[in-house]
Amino acid sequence: MAVDFVGPRRAIALSLVGGRGHYEAVIEAVLAAQTSVWVATANLKELMIEDHRARPGVRRSLGSKSYRSILAALAELSARGVELRILHADRPSRPFRAELAKHKPLGKALALRVCPRVHLKAVIVDGALLYLGSANWTGAGLGARGTGRRNFELGVVTDDGPMLDQVQALYERIWTGGECGACKLRALCPGPLDSPTRAPPPSPPSTASPRPSRRRPSRRP
Repeated sequence: MAVDFVGPRRAIALSLVGGRGHYEAVIEAVLAAQTSVWVATANLKELMIEDHRARPGVRRSLGSKSYRSILAALAELSARGVELRILHADRPSRPFRAELAKHKPLGKALALRVCPRVHLKAVIVDGALLYLGSANWTGAGLGARGTGRRNFELGVVTDDGPMLDQVQALYERIWTGGECGACKLRALCPGPLDSPTRAPPPSPPSTASPRPSRRRPSRRP
């Protein structure tokens, strides 16, 4: 899979999302994942989601909302066997690391890999839904941030098979260190992804056996 390319022009069914639409189209799809969630982001920060869970003995006021960390939701997905990957460019934020430390099983199941050259923003759910756009995995980008407080973001969501294959192939190539050998920034990298002795990520590495997504990149000669 080449990293420098221009794909052929063709008709693709997609939805354009902006602002709050990122939460409704992307995060809600993540929360409903059945097999896998792959994330690529430059910045990795704590991200809050709306908490719709009913609590025994607790009455909700009309119109009031409560929130929780998306890491708590990812812990639930992991417990159901959903594969979780985040490919990011820099050290996760302190609140992210602090919240992750509260979820010990997730710390082992959530696979985190660092590549300083990663600037793409993508979310792939179950190998069947793809988000590409400007939003990082942050509260201001994808989280339940209120109107007037979130970033101005734009992106597209699609279930187009060929595009999913192409993006997953690129993601997998970076994830497995396929670009590390020729990287001109290798000397500055905290741990090249093609090195068996690469430095561990800032958070606990994954020890879970990856489960395949429904759709995998097609193999071409």
